Amino acid sequence: MTSHYDHAQVQEFWQYVWERDDVYELPENAADPTYVLGMFPYTSGTLHMGHVRNYAITDAYARYRRMNGDDVLHPMGWDAFGLPAENAAHERASDPESWTQACIRRMREELGSMGFGYDWSREITTCEPEYYRWNQWLFKRLYEEGLVEYEAASVNWCPDCETVLADAQVEVRGDEEYADDEHETHDERTRVCWRCETPVGRRELDQWFFTITDYAEELHDGLEDLDGWPEGVRQIQRNWIGRQEGQRISFEVDGGTSASGEGDYGDESGMDESLSGSVDVFSTRPETVFGATYLALSPGHEFARAIAETDETVAAYVDDVREREPGEVGYDGVETDLTAINPLTGDEVPVYVAGYVLKDVGTGAVMGVPAHNERDHEFAREHNVTIESVIVPDSKETDDEDGTNAKPSLYTGEGTITHDGEYEGLETELVRERLPDDYDAFAEDVTYRLRDWLISRQRYWGTPIPVVHCEDCGHVLVPDEELPVELPEFVRTTGNPLEAQESFLETTCPDCGGPARRETDTMDTFVDSSWYFLRFLSPDIDDAPFDAELANQWMPIDFYVGGDEHAILHLLYIRFFTRALADMDMLEIREPVERLISQGTVLYEGEKMSSSKGNVVAPQEYGAETTRLFVLAAAHPEQDFEWTANDVRGVYDLQQSLYGMATAFIDETTTRIERTTHDEYVDREIDRTIAAVTDEFERFRFHRAVTEIQGLVRLLRRYRAYKTPQEAVYRRGLLTLAALIAPMAPHLGEELWNKLRGDGLVVEADWPEPESDVSDAQRERRLIETTLEDVRDIVDVAEIEAPEQIELVVAEPWKYRAAEIVAAAPMGESDEDVVERVLADDATEIDRDAVSTFVSDLEKRRGEIDPITDGEQERVLLERSRWLLEDEFGAGVTVTQAREASKLAEKAKPGKPAIHIS
Repeated sequence: MTSHYDHAQVQEFWQYVWERDDVYELPENAADPTYVLGMFPYTSGTLHMGHVRNYAITDAYARYRRMNGDDVLHPMGWDAFGLPAENAAHERASDPESWTQACIRRMREELGSMGFGYDWSREITTCEPEYYRWNQWLFKRLYEEGLVEYEAASVNWCPDCETVLADAQVEVRGDEEYADDEHETHDERTRVCWRCETPVGRRELDQWFFTITDYAEELHDGLEDLDGWPEGVRQIQRNWIGRQEGQRISFEVDGGTSASGEGDYGDESGMDESLSGSVDVFSTRPETVFGATYLALSPGHEFARAIAETDETVAAYVDDVREREPGEVGYDGVETDLTAINPLTGDEVPVYVAGYVLKDVGTGAVMGVPAHNERDHEFAREHNVTIESVIVPDSKETDDEDGTNAKPSLYTGEGTITHDGEYEGLETELVRERLPDDYDAFAEDVTYRLRDWLISRQRYWGTPIPVVHCEDCGHVLVPDEELPVELPEFVRTTGNPLEAQESFLETTCPDCGGPARRETDTMDTFVDSSWYFLRFLSPDIDDAPFDAELANQWMPIDFYVGGDEHAILHLLYIRFFTRALADMDMLEIREPVERLISQGTVLYEGEKMSSSKGNVVAPQEYGAETTRLFVLAAAHPEQDFEWTANDVRGVYDLQQSLYGMATAFIDETTTRIERTTHDEYVDREIDRTIAAVTDEFERFRFHRAVTEIQGLVRLLRRYRAYKTPQEAVYRRGLLTLAALIAPMAPHLGEELWNKLRGDGLVVEADWPEPESDVSDAQRERRLIETTLEDVRDIVDVAEIEAPEQIELVVAEPWKYRAAEIVAAAPMGESDEDVVERVLADDATEIDRDAVSTFVSDLEKRRGEIDPITDGEQERVLLERSRWLLEDEFGAGVTVTQAREASKLAEKAKPGKPAIHIS
């Protein structure tokens, strides 16, 4: 029988057996399965190493839970809509659907060849009408709940292709920013269309939004309860949501009142023809209002738009800013003819429309405090606005690190109010607290950086938005019974292919029956992936997007794995969708994922693997088993790691060692029946390994599980070489290794299990359990390992070339009791009191001085005390493991109990036997 493991020879057979026996299909009677899920892949080509790492993690854990008796839901599907597929099809002069289906076939075959254990009966593909019908249905439900808006938004526009471009379709060409001799900043970079390289501009179009901001507070607060998520991911989401506590301040604006009367523009709604009213600003430093010397409106603010209707200069500026990128605006702006009243000082301040003020941040208006805000300071210098300092620091601290202030008129820290009036001389924090109570113009408020989710995409390959536009009725939702609105056949054209097909465009209004035109925007592909995990629960249901009863039983996802690039959008969107569905009484949970692993990156020569960099290692290059075992063994799932051929060789050798040991055992003609002390050690070490690997799987530390398996392999090889192995012990060790490695290297595990005559399939076998109490397993290991190290150190230091006899002497019994008394003694108890308790506890004569010296030493090492509970247990452990020293040094080894008053008795301590080498 060959001792070389050839993965390719066994792969096809075991995959056939697994498929034949439906080992991965969830039983119909599953009540609450363990839901293990990897983020499903974009269908953009072939599997890459990032996919392999993701799915190796989920597959290993799913197999482990299945061997522990769980019903496991482990499905797979395809994120098949979106820009990558459309781009790839365009480059190959194909159509998106043909390209996508070809990718799915190829990727499904590759996943199968890697041996991943999916329940393929639950496969979903988001570009199929059976799936995206429910995208449309959910869009309608969200619309009915008031969570959908239709409004103008600024987008990228290619004049040559006559289409809107997603940010990913815009390429940046040219040099970085530079400063000329007069210190003016220039930017020679050009944003061009990815297809035709035409310079890209900006255009404002009506777009569809999901109002995720309605859930901003709950999405923020809910992060505190996600204990199973990496703190880094939670912090990224906190920053993205951007919760800020501050105050809303009302400024009265006077520009002349029209016949329609006054209006209130603080909430940017209800505009009338008036150019007078109140404008609200939000500030985290409301006490700086004493230094507010202007009011600035975003070009998109409703008040700014009203001004533009009668002011040509403002109108021209608003139009100009709309065509530019946000980063191109800088600190330009225009002054209006309006003035605002500072609510504390009563002073009139000018009103500007300024590009640096963003419509969707805060209220879209800011009070300009140039002495105490850096951006306001830059704007004021640009426009010669008054800079008035009203706060001084409490010490000589300044904003810069070298102790000098490059801008003496700017201070942004806390301090003391210097403005004449009732608050003069008070600390800024105190004034900030008092303002809402003292003045009606101030109110406590919270804002969020989070913006509403723009779902409109002006491209073909996506879910058609189920809306028709009627001149009489406006935009009207397509009735449920007419869903799905299917994509028409693809037509190659400039612009949006949907706009070029009259048969798709022309329809009738569901409300009035008159002529209407279909919406030609398609949905953001993140909509597809925001609820796909629910469709896996009931992929064939045709009267609802998912079975609510099953969802309430089986959700949340127990274990979810994906790249950290999804820390913001995808993970935020699934949390939003889950909450919205719960509020529509379709779910009972509000968080979709209990435990999240944000996988690290596979690097090659220090860089992320990328086809463009030519540093890609194909998953099949080293064989499926070696590849998946290596990506698990290389590092913690959340850490990046470097792909190196030498490290890959390590896991390859591990497979060969295991296979060779199993085949040699099958051919073995000589084994023992009787058991000796060293057999007991190996048996116990098998138990310790089972306990350690189990613990590492529970913690998702597969790299450490592999290390434990490698340790047991080395021990069994050494055991077999030392003396003829005891048959039951050796066979149990090999079967244990086959089971422990099976979740990570399933073909190898199955082949070993079969050769060793394990019961049934290892994929359906019970996870190994220790046959003895392993509560002290780690402590026992430390004792044996440190004892071996101590012997080696003595041999090296004393330069003993060939030790003849090694004597291990276990401490006297009273020292173990003393260690227990010291460990349990309250802090602060005197050494003398502890000594008295030790003497009183022991029935034999013990020298007081010896006890006092020992107790004093223990007190110094109190935090390190972790001995084996008694001397006899320690002696038995060392007796079982003495064969390791015999094997390593070729010397005789004895283990004895210390004799009172002997020199070795004085040196022996609990967990630290005395050692004599001759």
